[in-house]
Amino acid sequence: MLPNPRAGICRGLAISRRAGYRDAETGTLTGDQMAQNKEHDYHIIDPSPWPVLAALGGFSLLGGTVLLLHGFTPWFIAIGVVIILYCMWVWWADVVREGNGIDHTPIVRIGLRYGMIFFITSEVMFFLAWFWAFFSSALFPASGAWPPPGIETFDPWHLPLINTLILLTSGATVTWAHHSLLHGDRRGLVNGLLVTCILGLLFTAVQAYEYSHAAFGF
Repeated sequence: MLPNPRAGICRGLAISRRAGYRDAETGTLTGDQMAQNKEHDYHIIDPSPWPVLAALGGFSLLGGTVLLLHGFTPWFIAIGVVIILYCMWVWWADVVREGNGIDHTPIVRIGLRYGMIFFITSEVMFFLAWFWAFFSSALFPASGAWPPPGIETFDPWHLPLINTLILLTSGATVTWAHHSLLHGDRRGLVNGLLVTCILGLLFTAVQAYEYSHAAFGF
């Protein structure tokens, strides 16, 4: 016996309505209504302009850096930094608002953890490439000597040591913040993250000072 196509269509419409959708005659539910009526554990987000805006900010930052290297003004870099910082603020605010609601189900939280793991892995591979290039140049120098002739290196017991201590201290403070988060200590979390951000800015400032006083060009 052949299946009745009308029965299949009606059954599909019933499932769609239970999942939070409507046909063209009655309109479509909003994202919040769909979230309340959904029959799955995944989070269907509303359309957001932040990915496109963040991409434009990254393009402005990269293009401004290239133009700066060719003698142009750094205005494009400043515009890109402002756009990226704004997108970070509003995008993370959306994620926090979703997390305070019912959207971050256990499956969604697993996806967020996987995303952070992949991000950390990409950072590890990024620094691995830098160390690979350094040790390749130091152990097998093309000029026969390392550092190359005419290069006056920094004293490793001065600014490099200070910056290393700042970096290690920031690792300790972010661990403090993470420990506070796990134990529900909001004040400790905020203080730990605040100290970590201050140490990060201090690390960047010391690094910029070190580069600006280098005896060689880049």
